[in-house]
Amino acid sequence: MKHRFVLLFLIFCALIAVITGVLFFSEKAYNTDDVKTEQILAVNEIQQLAEKGDINSVKEKTDELKESIRLGSSNEKSGFKTLIAGGACIVVLGTVFLYLYFAILKPFEKLKGFAERIAEGNFDLPLNYGRSNYFGAFTWAFDSMRKEITKARACEKEAAENNKTVIATLSHDIKTPIASIRAYAEGLEANMDGTAEKRQKYISVIMSKCDEVSKLTDDLFLHSVSDLDRLKITPERIELTEFFEKAVKEIGAERGDVHYEKPDFKAVVLIDKNRLMQLTENLINNSRKYAESDIDIFLSKSEDIVRIHFRDYGNGIPDEDMPFIYGKFYRGKNCGDKQGSGLGLYIVKYIAEKSGGKVMLCNHSDGLEAVVEMGVVN
Repeated sequence: MKHRFVLLFLIFCALIAVITGVLFFSEKAYNTDDVKTEQILAVNEIQQLAEKGDINSVKEKTDELKESIRLGSSNEKSGFKTLIAGGACIVVLGTVFLYLYFAILKPFEKLKGFAERIAEGNFDLPLNYGRSNYFGAFTWAFDSMRKEITKARACEKEAAENNKTVIATLSHDIKTPIASIRAYAEGLEANMDGTAEKRQKYISVIMSKCDEVSKLTDDLFLHSVSDLDRLKITPERIELTEFFEKAVKEIGAERGDVHYEKPDFKAVVLIDKNRLMQLTENLINNSRKYAESDIDIFLSKSEDIVRIHFRDYGNGIPDEDMPFIYGKFYRGKNCGDKQGSGLGLYIVKYIAEKSGGKVMLCNHSDGLEAVVEMGVVN
């Protein structure tokens, strides 16, 4: 690009020089021939008039000759002015080309080089820009793009590391209940269940541990689905008051820490039954793990909106974690050494939004309340 720019400048300079030279030499040749002829004729005429003794005419012709000589000298000066004008044109042209080079061409070449480095994958070198040049705003946008790509790559790298950590954590968590299942199964095989009561206890523990493994494998599956749009959701009409009465009996029967207050109204929503159960289990398990308190579930309704309230009585979520708590793999500062994948609230939010609702978290002085809001259908 720079070589073409210089070549174009030289072509223009040569063109101006040729035009100036042609004008100068044509003027000079015309002036020299015509002036000399006129002057010779004037001298001859003066000589003839002098021989005749016509003094007045001689004087008049002499003055005309002087004027002709003066004009010839002026015409020669005009030729030199043509040369000066041509030189001035070249200087102006050079100034314009220099301005175009430093104001447009050089910043553009810098931007081109930066784009080539970006294409090669070098995102660490910043692009300095000036608002004064024509590419200032574009250069700023280009450098902002570089920063965003760098940030995206860092997030991608962090996500990959989190992915490894979560898989390792879930794999480790699966080993614990499997070890318990094996131990109780070996106890049954060795006839260590001497009484029917003891046998029933062994079977209950095995079934409970199988449920734990099932939940962990569900987490592992959901974690492996990087795009949750691939998660199948089949909506159906669900009456919430009856649904939660059965769900609480199923989920809270073992510990007795989940309490449900059945309302005096009906609320039918359109949602996948299995996903609603998954949402409920995630919120209850979160409360059990972090609040370690009883959990109250109740419904409220206003016009065509029904709200499902999950209320625990723990320490809540730190305010600084609230903006990020729904993020995939994000775990708050109050998690301590408790095991988890950081997927629970992410999945809850996803299921609620895909079902046309939303989820909200609210800290109270004596615990945390999660509210799932959904539209009622007729």
